[in-house]
Amino acid sequence: MPDSALFPGSKIAGPADIIAISGFAGSGKNTVGGQVAKRLGWRMVEPTFKTLAAREGISLMQFQQKAKQDPDIDKKFDAALQEECAGGKCVVSTWLGPWMAPGKPFRVWLDVKEEVRAKRLTGRDGMDLPQAASHIRQRDADNRVRYKKVYGIDISSHAGFDLVIRAEAKSPSELADEIIQAYHKRLI
Repeated sequence: MPDSALFPGSKIAGPADIIAISGFAGSGKNTVGGQVAKRLGWRMVEPTFKTLAAREGISLMQFQQKAKQDPDIDKKFDAALQEECAGGKCVVSTWLGPWMAPGKPFRVWLDVKEEVRAKRLTGRDGMDLPQAASHIRQRDADNRVRYKKVYGIDISSHAGFDLVIRAEAKSPSELADEIIQAYHKRLI
């Protein structure tokens, strides 16, 4: 698991003061992460690739293609994530958050069927269903390949995660409740 071994000299937060939520595109990780952070009174670690693309005035897929060509984009992004997490008491909701957050974060994977994720994108990103399904498949595949190449991480493996939730039938509020309850149980 990438932590201080991958980022020597980084400030490592305590074992239980970071919650790292991940999932494939459209899984709800940012929405749920925001609710968890708010309820705990913790910081939400930003930015995401989506916000970085918006800052550059390009689409998310254009930014992903840029990162595919330049591995330093991922490395700088993940180093910034490390810095932002250094003080602990935060929630991270990026794809690689569970692997990149320092120390031993509480690691959560939101597992949502592709069809449900595509449907969510139709409303959120204004795509029709075939476009959304294609977008999700491309993002998931590109990220799997890129993260394996850059870090040797298989994002489809959730071995060692503290919590894997079949999430499509639950509301963001229910998911936040489940994550917080499981997190508190870990502290005991």
